[in-house]
Amino acid sequence: MEILEPILIKQKTLTPSLVAVRDAVLDGESVVRVVKNVRENEYGLRSCAVVPDCNFHNGVIEVDVRSRILPDAPDLARGFIGIAFRVPENDGPFECFYLRPANGRCDDLERRAHAVEYFSYPNYTFAYFRAKGITKYEAPADIGLDEWVHVRIEVDGTHGKLYTNNVNVLSVEDMKGREDARGSIALFVDIGTEGFFKNLKVSHWDEKGCE
Repeated sequence: MEILEPILIKQKTLTPSLVAVRDAVLDGESVVRVVKNVRENEYGLRSCAVVPDCNFHNGVIEVDVRSRILPDAPDLARGFIGIAFRVPENDGPFECFYLRPANGRCDDLERRAHAVEYFSYPNYTFAYFRAKGITKYEAPADIGLDEWVHVRIEVDGTHGKLYTNNVNVLSVEDMKGREDARGSIALFVDIGTEGFFKNLKVSHWDEKGCE
């Protein structure tokens, strides 16, 4: 039986990287709010709140996410929000599955096809895939802004699966990070997003790694 262990996420338990983190109450629930620093106007950076004392390799990550677009967001803002994993202590390589909720039910079918994405920092980012016309790391998903989305990520070596609201929306068979890489889990946002997170849980398939 799979056992998902809850991980406490509070302002005091997270290490910010190019983001501002604070505790908040949303609809009567305690959540964590994460917003990318205003000065960081470049996409695809290490903009996340890192869970310390975590050594994640293979396993399952589950969390509930909700995003809004900030009033001063650029036109390309889509409510970018997700989970980074195998995050090192320094500014080294990590991997991430994230959502673009503004695209989920968009009338523009091309945008709708880009509702979720996988990327690997720093070499295989959104900008790299888009410039090369590579679309296999993106997929549609029935998600929207300002609503809670249950996210489940399964990681096994170079294989990864993303579920939104219990539906497998993206499977990646050739993730770009090292198969033996280990690191932290982090709450990821990008430009123009006011992101909220709750109910983070982790299951390790090889050995316990988060305290």
